[in-house]
Amino acid sequence: MRAGIGYDTHKLVKGRKLIIGGVDIKFKKGLLGYSDADVLVHAIIDSLLGAAGLGDIGQHFPSNEPRYKGISSLRLLAETARVLHRKKFKIINIDSTVVAELPKLTPYTGVMRGRISRALGISPGQVNVKSKTEEGLGFTGKGQGIAAYAVSLIDGR
Repeated sequence: MRAGIGYDTHKLVKGRKLIIGGVDIKFKKGLLGYSDADVLVHAIIDSLLGAAGLGDIGQHFPSNEPRYKGISSLRLLAETARVLHRKKFKIINIDSTVVAELPKLTPYTGVMRGRISRALGISPGQVNVKSKTEEGLGFTGKGQGIAAYAVSLIDGR
């Protein structure tokens, strides 16, 4: 068994869609980034790659590569699953937390679990998504950005 941790953060800006966990959430701002800036999926990718000892998201999907501009992070997650499979790793489970003052994300976490598990080819029961606020503290609490943490457990090699 191998464990990995992932973290990501993106700035909230006007004029972008807010996509978290593969879900398009109606909100006045979205996350700034090269791809769709899905902070949750990026943290999960980093946790999976870390558990496998395969570097990080930037090494596999560099932000200076034109084919990744605006790409759905779920596509990057599916490719990460294929890399793990080729290396003979099996995903046991993923636990994740999104930190955002607004919007409230709890109503979306079930759909997020489904989309993430589908992209990885695993059961929704193997994916957990939680949402938390920071009670007005820090950049997330002030609504300047959103952060996400993920821990993955894999088996193999």
